[in-house]
Amino acid sequence: MDLPVSHTVTHAHRGDDRVTLSYDERFLRRKVLETEGGIRFLVDLAKTTSLGPGDAFRLEDGCLIEVVAAAEDLLEIRGDLTRLAWHIGNRHTPCQIEPARLLIQRDHVLHDMLVKLGAEVSEVVAPFMPEGGAYGHGRTHGHAH
Repeated sequence: MDLPVSHTVTHAHRGDDRVTLSYDERFLRRKVLETEGGIRFLVDLAKTTSLGPGDAFRLEDGCLIEVVAAAEDLLEIRGDLTRLAWHIGNRHTPCQIEPARLLIQRDHVLHDMLVKLGAEVSEVVAPFMPEGGAYGHGRTHGHAH
């Protein structure tokens, strides 16, 4: 049985169906996925792509599959956010920046570092939508960029 195929991603904000993916899963080129409605389809993009809010896979028949950020195990960070964000960024760690908090993926080493810097750190489960890279890649990369 042939699977429906998506060769393109569009900015749609709504779809005919949805697929829920973690931050790591939203960085892909070729993979079989299954929607909430049970549709299995093949993603076959020309290059590895970072998917974000409002993105949708367009299947060959025109059907749109909305991409939804999955709830993930995160650390919620409160305190001197400017200073704490600098330390997180200095480690090239993806970070979701909000007015009253920062969110990063759970990591015991970073947790300990942030507590030593005076941060209030708690474990939460929430969708993770970190800030995109400064060079248009949509991801945080190491020094090589």
